[in-house]
Amino acid sequence: MEELIYKLKSIRLSGMTRKLDVRLQEAVSHELSYLDLLKNLVDDELTVRRDRLLERRLKQASFPYLKSVGDFDFSFNPSINRQLIKKLSTAAFIAGRENILFIGPPGVGKTHLAVAFGMEAVQKGFTVLYRSTFDMAADMNKHPNDVMSFFLKPQLLIIDELGMKNLTRDANEILLEIIHRRHQRASTIIATNRPIEDWGRIFGDNATASAILDRFLENVHFIKITGKSYRLLNLNSEQKRIDSESNNP
Repeated sequence: MEELIYKLKSIRLSGMTRKLDVRLQEAVSHELSYLDLLKNLVDDELTVRRDRLLERRLKQASFPYLKSVGDFDFSFNPSINRQLIKKLSTAAFIAGRENILFIGPPGVGKTHLAVAFGMEAVQKGFTVLYRSTFDMAADMNKHPNDVMSFFLKPQLLIIDELGMKNLTRDANEILLEIIHRRHQRASTIIATNRPIEDWGRIFGDNATASAILDRFLENVHFIKITGKSYRLLNLNSEQKRIDSESNNP
């Protein structure tokens, strides 16, 4: 037994190694055939490998937190098109190389939904990268030679907080090139609190920027979120809890 476990480990079949003893006992008690025993061990190995791949892709995605569409409170802002959100959460838009644009004030759930779509995409086997514009600016400064391939590689790129940071002219040009080169090759999600009319100010009001952004918008699912802020609701709830505890020591 120890020799078999050693050999399984040597060829990196850790899933089989972990379950070998349990599967052998199961085979004896249920009188399973050798073929059924082997099938169960192979299934165990595949499960472990899928879990590892999922964990690795989630780490590579660099999400700020893990959220799902199921966690989203649609009743808080009923103006949100729930049917469209459910449809997009299947990640089918990535296969069609389509884009998504979230526009709305801070705290209404743009990042939550963008991350939720990214999470679903990872679970469906797609490669995903989340970056805020603050992250992108830092990436451009730290790795100027590798930044283009870094942002072009994932099948889904999530650009959050567009317009929240004033980028340099060079950074704006790189960001525009990223959007341009991903067009019809891979999907991009952009979340911003700035209306489309302001994008000329963000990127510099020129014909090149307008042409590139027009290409992004021609194949986009537009989701405008209005209404109350989840962030303020949570802050108010926390403040009420603190006040209540202070009044009732």
